[in-house]
Amino acid sequence: MPEPRLPIETQRLRLRAPEPEDLAPLHAIMSDPGVARWTYFEPRTVEEVNRSLDRQVNQDRTKELALVAELKETGEMVGHLTLSLGPPEHKGGELGFMFHPDHQGKGYATEASRAVVELAFTTYDLHRLEGRLEVRNSASARVLEKLGMRREADLIENEWVKGEWQSEAIYALLAREWRER
Repeated sequence: MPEPRLPIETQRLRLRAPEPEDLAPLHAIMSDPGVARWTYFEPRTVEEVNRSLDRQVNQDRTKELALVAELKETGEMVGHLTLSLGPPEHKGGELGFMFHPDHQGKGYATEASRAVVELAFTTYDLHRLEGRLEVRNSASARVLEKLGMRREADLIENEWVKGEWQSEAIYALLAREWRER
């Protein structure tokens, strides 16, 4: 499988592989209760983020690609994205993203995710890309819809997360649909 050419530049952002020096800004994102609200984890401690960052620095890019998004103008980190790859024979993957609350609502998640979608269908030659989210996470749903993903399923109370039954929405986009856009 080919290695992605990094960094990736968009109009306002630079997407690059995580580095050990990213601990403080990643912790600022992952420890925020509003960000963690829609994840499987509680706000993360510095130690938890450090373990996660260590895995990402040494990542196997044939299984998952983690990227940080920083403003081209200032170098400030604003978000974190993942492209998780399924078994090679299925040519599928899943997009994930989280952005610091100070930088939400500015189109950064859509801009960065659009670049990851392109990477998924070109460099990784995927057939299908999914996005999964808790159904109450309307902001992330809007991002996936702006990417052209369709809502394919609602799994009602399918997981016990953080002390409650949560429901999951599944969005998807096929490579041929992406090419047609």
